[in-house]
Amino acid sequence: MHPPHPHRLDRDRAQLLVVDIQEKLLPRIDGHEAMLARAEQVIRAALVIGVPVTVSEQYVKGLGPTVARIRDAAGEAPRFEKLAFSFCDEPACRERIESLGRPQVILAGIETHVCVLQTALDLLAAGSTPFVVADAVGSRAARDYDVALAGLRSAGAAVTTAESAIFQLLRASGTALFKRVLPLVK
Repeated sequence: MHPPHPHRLDRDRAQLLVVDIQEKLLPRIDGHEAMLARAEQVIRAALVIGVPVTVSEQYVKGLGPTVARIRDAAGEAPRFEKLAFSFCDEPACRERIESLGRPQVILAGIETHVCVLQTALDLLAAGSTPFVVADAVGSRAARDYDVALAGLRSAGAAVTTAESAIFQLLRASGTALFKRVLPLVK
């Protein structure tokens, strides 16, 4: 058996980082309701599957806290406030990512062309593989979103969807784990 492709998610090597889905910024994101639903879906599935979840918050004083739906979905997942756009530029945040020992970092959140992009590029530079969930990230302008995803692909990030990421983490149907996650993707 050959080793899996590096862009195939493995639940034992993956973690989820939820980037800055905050009260004052979310309503300004293009297609924010659909994006929020997919982000919530990925969070809930990750927790059932056993993938560690981390939540970041950018400048809470100005952008408000993480929205209630994401806070509720993430439960006890640790939250980190940051001022740097890249999660990796904050020492405590970078330490969290590294301490989990899981080199595949699934990214959901906002904005695609700012914090998600800079975090993904820094993860690549550090030897991790970012998996950007295209339908669970967003920007205020569609052009910024499109250009950011294209740039991330060309830089070596994996770009996926919420459902694809979830099914990659599950690997097979017919298991007890699959049955527990299935209601989240129906």
